[in-house]
This record gives sequence, structure tokens and C-alpha cells, in this order.
Amino acid sequence: MATIRDIAKRAGVSPATVSRVLNHDHTLSVSPETKVRIFKIADELEYVTMRERKKNQNEKTRFCFGILDWYSENELLDDPYYLYLMTSIEKECALANISTFKINKTNEHYQVMVDDLDGIIAIGKFSREEIEELATYTPNIVFVDSSPQEKLYDSVTINFRLGITEAIQYLIELGHTQIGFIGGSVVGDYKEQTVDNRKKEFINLMEEYNLYNPDYVYTGRCISYQEGYNVLRELLDTPRIPTAFLIANDTMATGALRALHEAQIEVPDQISIIGFNDLVTSKFLIPPLTTIRVHINFMALTAIDLLRERIEKERRFPKKVLLPSELVVRKSCKRLR
Repeated sequence: MATIRDIAKRAGVSPATVSRVLNHDHTLSVSPETKVRIFKIADELEYVTMRERKKNQNEKTRFCFGILDWYSENELLDDPYYLYLMTSIEKECALANISTFKINKTNEHYQVMVDDLDGIIAIGKFSREEIEELATYTPNIVFVDSSPQEKLYDSVTINFRLGITEAIQYLIELGHTQIGFIGGSVVGDYKEQTVDNRKKEFINLMEEYNLYNPDYVYTGRCISYQEGYNVLRELLDTPRIPTAFLIANDTMATGALRALHEAQIEVPDQISIIGFNDLVTSKFLIPPLTTIRVHINFMALTAIDLLRERIEKERRFPKKVLLPSELVVRKSCKRLR
């Protein structure tokens, strides 16, 4: 690549003069003939100014990502976990100078309204047919909170076992041996009905500690605020209930707290509660909720990094990134007397 010194040598002027001419410095006093000569030599040597190089680099590093969420707007309001995740992705893309747009579904098909789509960040669970349709727009897809077709696509998921292990050990240290789980019906990586990974990890760990009681596992129709309320109300009518609960997410735990409050059962004096996700509102509940933290912002950053790396480096093989979860202790658990 030609340099300013090369041009200066051929033009018979100083490198500083060449630099100021090529960068259109209007304060420079130099004859029109000299300017023409410098531009002609620069063109012959195919010189690219630093400003143009930076512009080209910025154009290469600026992407357009489509973002889609498997939840409807009403579902996002009922369980804001995915709303926080999408907001984090949009924010981090903006900070990285990446343009984004929302991919919506109309008449059972996705609407992609741009021509320069570089990649897709897909949040949640999608059927095989939906994934095939997305792949017609771009092969550069990263899934967040699911991991379908791992031979083809990048994904970011959560290591549930880490946080649940900390939660169970914490409850045992507080003297709890009768520990229950409240969850709901969930779907897998391809929207098929499946067992919740949080529930599976809870059962496995409770069996390892010889504390598992199948009568203490409660499953609602879905994971929502209302189902947390409904399940807790129903189990209060049973003769024996656990002294502590791990609940599938903070939204469901909030519904459970309401049911206990209405039944005049004190948390944590009578029953201890642990949620999952650590939503921003959880610290403001009464009592502040002990929960398992999912690093939502780090999930967003990881998804963006995977997609950029795949595009920039033309990486052939997909990556699956498993991010940790951890217990956050607040005021909703108490030591048994």
C-alpha cells in the first residue's frame, strides 16, 4: 500500500503538504497545479487516506441485526424476563454501533423488511419450521435461551445447576429438609412439551441429598404470576406443605407471595421462598426476594459477540455458550428454629 512519503517523493513536496492536500485542508497555500499533481500521483499509487480507511472500517464493522422474541406482547408483560433480555440486546447493539430492527410475525410468517440483514438474534424457543424460515433470510443466527440445531447455529443458554445447587445448599444450611418446587408446563428447544430444566435439576439434586419427595413438586399450567398464585393457594389446602420452596421464576414467586400474604402466612417466618432470574423488581418485593440470578446483560453481550465473530471471521463451526447462574440472598428465607 502506498504511503504519504511515496507520494511526497514523486511530487517533490513534503509529506505534510501531501497529507493536508489529500485531506482537503483549505487553509493550505499551494498552487492548483501542485494539488492536481498530488491527487494524480495518489490515484496512480491507489493511495487511501486515513480518514477513508476509518470510514471503510466503520462500514465493515457496522451491522444490521434482526431481533425477534418468541413471546407475544401480552406474554412479555406477564413475564418480563424476555422483555428485559430484548431491551438489553437492543441497548448493547446501539452501543456497538449496530443497527437493529424487530422481526414480527404476520399470518404465520416472519416479516423481514430490510435488504442488508447481516444476522438474527432469536430470543426464546422456535419450532423447526420457524427456524427453517429464519434461515432463508440469513445463515447467521444466534439463539438466546435455547439451543436448537447445535451443528448449525450458535446459542447462549444458562447453567441452571449452578444456581439451583447453591439454593438447595443454602436452604439445607438453614435447617430445611422439606423443600418443594413450584413450576409450570414448558416447551423445549423446538417448542415441544418437555420437562423444565429447573425442575429436572431440582429433582436430581434433592435425590443426591436424599431429600426428594415427589409430593413436594407442584406443576401449574404455565409459568406465570397467576399460576404461582393459583398453585400456592391450592397446596395450602393439603395436609402437609414444605417449609421452603424453590420457584421456577421471580414472576411466579411474586404470585406465590401474594397467595401466602392473603392466607396470613408469614414469609420467611413460616415459609421460605427462593425465585429464579433476579428481575430488577425482585429486590423491591416484601420481603425482598432471595433468588437465583441470571446475568441478562451478559447474555445479550455474548449473543452479539458470537454473531459478530461468526460474520467477521467467517467461522464455520457453531458455538454453544453456557453462562453461570448464582444465588442472591435477600430476606425471603429464614433459619428453622
